[in-house]
This record gives sequence, C-alpha cells and structure tokens, in this order.
Amino acid sequence: MSSPSPSPLSSLPLTPASALAAPASALAREAPSGTHAPRPSSFMAGRPVRLALCLAPLLLAGGWAVANRPVVYDGIRRLVAADPWWLLAGGGFTCLNWVAASFVRQGALPDRVPPGLLLASQFAAGAANHALPAGLGAHAVTVRFLRAHGVPLDRATASIGLYSLAKSSAKTVVLMVFLAASPAWRRLGELVPDGRLLVPLAAVVGGALAIAGILLTVVRPLRRPVTGLLRSALADAREVHRRPARVVALWGGAVAMPLLQGTALACVGAALGLGLPWAHMVLAYLAAGTAVGAVPAPGGLAVDAALVWTLVAFGSSLTLATATVIGYRVLTDWVPLLPGTLTLSALIRAKAL
Repeated sequence: MSSPSPSPLSSLPLTPASALAAPASALAREAPSGTHAPRPSSFMAGRPVRLALCLAPLLLAGGWAVANRPVVYDGIRRLVAADPWWLLAGGGFTCLNWVAASFVRQGALPDRVPPGLLLASQFAAGAANHALPAGLGAHAVTVRFLRAHGVPLDRATASIGLYSLAKSSAKTVVLMVFLAASPAWRRLGELVPDGRLLVPLAAVVGGALAIAGILLTVVRPLRRPVTGLLRSALADAREVHRRPARVVALWGGAVAMPLLQGTALACVGAALGLGLPWAHMVLAYLAAGTAVGAVPAPGGLAVDAALVWTLVAFGSSLTLATATVIGYRVLTDWVPLLPGTLTLSALIRAKAL
C-alpha cells in the first residue's frame, strides 16, 4: 500500500495563538482612540463661549465708559493724582482679604490642606473670576485644588456650599450691625426700588424655586445626587462645628472679609479725598454688595454700578464716586490679574490643581 500523500495544508507554517491574538489586541487598543476622535471639535465649540465670557466685562465696561466719557476722564485724572500711601494701604487690606478667604475655605472643610498652597489657590482664583460670573471661577479652582489633595468630590462640593453660606450670612449680619449703629442708613431709602419692581422680582424668584422643587420631586435621577450632596454637606457641617478651630476659622474669616473689602474701598476714597467716614464707606460697600451681589454679571459690574450710586446717596459727587470705584476695582482686581494668572499656571504645572 502506498502511504497517504501529505495534505497541502500541512505544508503551511503553524502560527502560534499569541501571534493571532496580537492583531486583535492591537485593534482593541485602537478602538478607544477612535471613540475619542470628536473631542477636538467639542473643545473648539467651547472656545467661543469662554471667549465671550472673558470679553463680556470688558465690553460692558467699555460701553459704559464711552457713554460717560467726561466722568471717566475726570475720575482717571483724579486717580492718577491720588495719595500713593493710601493706595498702598488699600493693597495691604486686599492681601489680607485673601488670607481671610483661605481661613474660610479651611474652616468649611474637615480635611486639612496645605495652608501655603491654599493661600496661593485663593490668589489664583481671583484671576479665574474674570472669566465666569458669580464667583464660579474661584469655586472651580478651589474644587480642583481640593481634589488634587485627596478630598472627595462630594466633600469638596459641600465645602463650597458651606463657604458660600457662611460668607453671605456673615456679610448680612455685619450689614445689620452697621445699619443699627450708623444713622446713614436713612439715605439708603432713596436706592430701594418701589413695589412695581419688587413684585416681578419676587415672582421670578418664587417661580425659580417652584420649578426647582418640582424637578427635584419628579425627576428621580436628579433627586438622588442632590439628596446625596445635601446629606454629605450636613454631615460635614456637623463635623466642622464640632471643632472649635474650624468654627473660628470659618466664621471669623467670613466676618473679616467684608470688613477688609470695605476698608480697602475706604482707603481708595481717602486717597482721592472723598471725605466720607470709614463707617459710611463700609456701609456703602455692604449695602451695594448685598443688594445686587447675586446678579450674575461678570467682573462685578452690577456691584460697581450700585456702589457708585450708594456713594452718591451718601453725599459724594458722581465724579469722585466713579473714580473711587474705578480705583477700587483696579486695586483689587486688575492689578492682581497678571500675578494671579501666573500663579494659576504655576499651580497647574506643579499638579497642585
């Protein structure tokens, strides 16, 4: 009998299973990269929004300056001739305000974070506030800083809520104290809107609260994370208030912040020869900030406009009031903008954010 002839397939080289698996693994590695390909388009789509947010305060301020050229020119002329020592004192109180903000941030958090880096993050957060309204830029920088130092996201977010609550509550209490102690509160009645404006405003606020309540009641996917966040916030608030050092840092810093900011405004007014006493300047700052501080205008433009008219109601001329507010904004926001941006970049490079 003749032996069976070898099959043509037997002459082919045998391929190991690992070699066959290699292309599949390579395809598996390439698959996720294809899914992330559209990311550049989404990034480009977000750039116009960020650019508009950054330019909004500049455009609004520029429009107001063009419409009020004589007042702005006279105010800048007075600001150039201001007393530099009073301006330097105002800069010192501005620096102390960042220290107070760091105390409030640490007091709102049970975890301990590096104090030096925390202070640097608050200085850098001021630059981020020029891009987003209502303090969202500072809160975003703070959350990134806390996450980089091991704080869970729910606890970091809860600390933002406690920080905002303590800051607004302390500012309201300080305002009430100044209203009770100073007779200048009677002049603020001229700035209070009449009932025709208050009724629509109350209707808008009530409608927003009603819509939020309905959404939290009906939409279960929304109710679950909000309930978890509130539970975490209450637990952290109880933990913080069981520590005396945290209580002093939280509420002491929250009370000091509006006083330091009002004192910086008073220093600018003294440099320009405004002539209003310190108590009136602080009261004007507190009243303007409380009245329109919740308006989401980038760069604090709503507060600046209210502050000008409050100073005028206290007896200042429009030119001096405008120069004082411009000088205060330059001293507290625009002068620290470049150093704050460089600090923010350095923190990002050091992976502290």
